[in-house]
Amino acid sequence: MASYIPGQLLGGRQVGLGPLQLGQVDAAGVAWTVAADGLRGWSGPAVRTQYTERDADHGAWAGPTYLGARSITLAGTITAPDLATLDAAAEQLYAAAALTDTTLVVAEGTPKQATVRRSGEVLFAYETDRVARYSMLLTAADPRRYSTTLQSQSTALPSVTGGVTLPITLPLTITATTASGTITLTNSGSIATRPVLTVTGPCPGGFTIVAARPDGAVTQQTYTDSLGAGDVLVLDADAHAAVLNGQVSRRRYLSGPWPEVPAQSSLQLSWNCPAYDPSALLTGTCRAAWL
Repeated sequence: MASYIPGQLLGGRQVGLGPLQLGQVDAAGVAWTVAADGLRGWSGPAVRTQYTERDADHGAWAGPTYLGARSITLAGTITAPDLATLDAAAEQLYAAAALTDTTLVVAEGTPKQATVRRSGEVLFAYETDRVARYSMLLTAADPRRYSTTLQSQSTALPSVTGGVTLPITLPLTITATTASGTITLTNSGSIATRPVLTVTGPCPGGFTIVAARPDGAVTQQTYTDSLGAGDVLVLDADAHAAVLNGQVSRRRYLSGPWPEVPAQSSLQLSWNCPAYDPSALLTGTCRAAWL
């Protein structure tokens, strides 16, 4: 049987499931291999749509099309130095296929990730006292595959400080600091991605965020409640949630459509508040997304 070195990369796909790294040899000398067909479902999720047959005509009327949840089957082989180490590897596998949200990372040209949960039985079959085969069913409720790199941009409220104070003495040097109040998020993927916007107060009287696409399309969200100093309001465009200080929903104070960053494009976000405060801050984060 082949001798393995901890940290050695094995042939085939490199996959991470939470803390478990598949496609390489771990510190205990266990070789975790992903089978050639051991990542089924990663290439595409199910689709939800409806077609209504046309009366007295060819074809059908197409309804809206949506992606369903992404079902992923992960399978391969585990080779361990002895039976006790193989038993311990089995427990690692059972724990990694968690019932709670777990990050699945697949090494590709552009590494991608999805948030998954165990959705079926974990199969573990001993072939010898050192080799076993495994298979598990995972489901990503959000079918998008996301970049492992999180974009983050921040800006204060728009302002200009500095400039000239009269009287003046020549020669004259004019310095001024400008905060644009604008951030730009990009999406290099193949499907629109939804940002998370975080507003840190104070913002007396609320605020407005304007989202502008390169094609000229513009949308606006308005929040009508005040934020105090140190208050943090998180606007999650995918969850359609507005949460204050990690605890309280403020969705009823928010109006306007949720922003999306189009595929292979960008989104410019500008904000303003009725009363300027230099401590107020808008932060936008997102990941590029693929079908």
